[in-house]
Amino acid sequence: MPQHFDVLVIGAGSAGSVIASRLSEDDSCRVGLLEAGHMPCDPDIADPLMWTQIQGRAYDWAYRTVPQPYTANRIHEWPRGKVVGGSSCLHAMAYVRGHTDDFIPWEEAGGSRWSYEGLLPGFKRSETFTAFSDPSRGDHGPLDVLLPDEAVSPIARAYMAAGNALGAPRISDHNTGELLGTTPNSLNIRDGRRLSLADAYLTSEVRARPNLTLLTGYAIEHLALDGNRATSVVAVHEGVVDSISADRTVLCAGAISSPLILMRSGIGDPETLRRAGIGCLHDRGEIGRNLQDHLLALGNVYRSKKPVPPSRLQHSESLMYLHSADITRATGSPDIVLGCVVAPSAADGLDAPAYGSAYTILCGVTHPTSRGRILPSGPGLKDAPVIDPHYLETEHDRITFRKALKMAREVGHHSALDEWRDIEVQPGPNARSDAALDAFIAQAASTHHHPCGTCRMGVDAASVVDPDLRLNGLDNVFVVDASVVPRILSGPINAAVVAIAESWAAMASTLK
Repeated sequence: MPQHFDVLVIGAGSAGSVIASRLSEDDSCRVGLLEAGHMPCDPDIADPLMWTQIQGRAYDWAYRTVPQPYTANRIHEWPRGKVVGGSSCLHAMAYVRGHTDDFIPWEEAGGSRWSYEGLLPGFKRSETFTAFSDPSRGDHGPLDVLLPDEAVSPIARAYMAAGNALGAPRISDHNTGELLGTTPNSLNIRDGRRLSLADAYLTSEVRARPNLTLLTGYAIEHLALDGNRATSVVAVHEGVVDSISADRTVLCAGAISSPLILMRSGIGDPETLRRAGIGCLHDRGEIGRNLQDHLLALGNVYRSKKPVPPSRLQHSESLMYLHSADITRATGSPDIVLGCVVAPSAADGLDAPAYGSAYTILCGVTHPTSRGRILPSGPGLKDAPVIDPHYLETEHDRITFRKALKMAREVGHHSALDEWRDIEVQPGPNARSDAALDAFIAQAASTHHHPCGTCRMGVDAASVVDPDLRLNGLDNVFVVDASVVPRILSGPINAAVVAIAESWAAMASTLK
């Protein structure tokens, strides 16, 4: 029997879980939630220490980029969650709101509601900080934010002490609006287990609501359009094509799938669509462009003088945000980031010591200026996307990355780590010249798993969505996920994606 909903949400990942849960609080609103994957059943998903091991399994879309000229022509693996909970079932669980200045381009693109202050109610609605109470933090939200203390590795403590000795400030956590300095990572962990957005927002009680229907195993082909409205979503379920109609459709499929679904629907750049065998119904040339992602060098690896105790958290225990021109700065937006991993972390093709014998300092650029693109290779679901992030294409990114690596080594060789440091394994003591460091970065740079920007929000005619996150050119289609971000944040984006979804859900009833 044909199904019809008041609101149809596409994608049960971080944003979709929030949207479906919040909108279905109104029992007069019939909400459908479509997900290509299924409910998580692998127990490894819940184990915070397993996040590096579960990528590539059946619930990973397992995307791959095209070869990247500035990373030694390497193809990069891009894990994305194909499961209820989406990529929040795969990521490293770090919770970072972002720096207040990160949101200035958002405010310019969409008005004050998308500023840090404008998003603050959305952040707070989502959060429960477990370590302390503060007016700027949420204390009744579905998403626990753990601020670890005793569990922090002694190596991470020594790494933070090295940063402090070099002048980096100490900060309480990554969620005050300031980021510069040292602190353990805030984590979405509850009772020692990963807390995905589905765990937080799509509890059994929520899924039991009579006005919420979760449909799993539905791979979205395209939107069916009638002029400037979407009439239904065409999906494949167990090999059968199905059509599900709705008054409103909300795309929450993420920075890769949301633009792909739109382009398969005939919405995009006409020439791009023509090359993929798709007829153009709506000319929106920016869809799939403005792709941004963070890179980290995996990594500045050190062999330890003594056994490295296993992490009691999730291996990657402390991000250190810094301004490369002045490590002592306490205010303003960072331009580089370091990260302490209490394990060896080396990119494919680089030597890494055995687990338990080494630790790593990661490094990267917070605001890359390189911009990439996602393209369809064909008209159907089985046609793999063309993902070209244009990594390290700009001189700014290459120079800043080199500064980050130099800072990582300065921290790594500080006397505060003398108790642990034996020898530097990667890039190794002979890598001293800028050319040698650049060559190492090209081999070691890997995604930090933060793709965004491919359906950017704006007030200009070329923007993909307007400040209400309505798709320009269609009356009843909205995009609410990482793809609407106009400019990438300083750090992990998941917390901000949740705040976007909370903020949009709060105003959804006012949108005509």
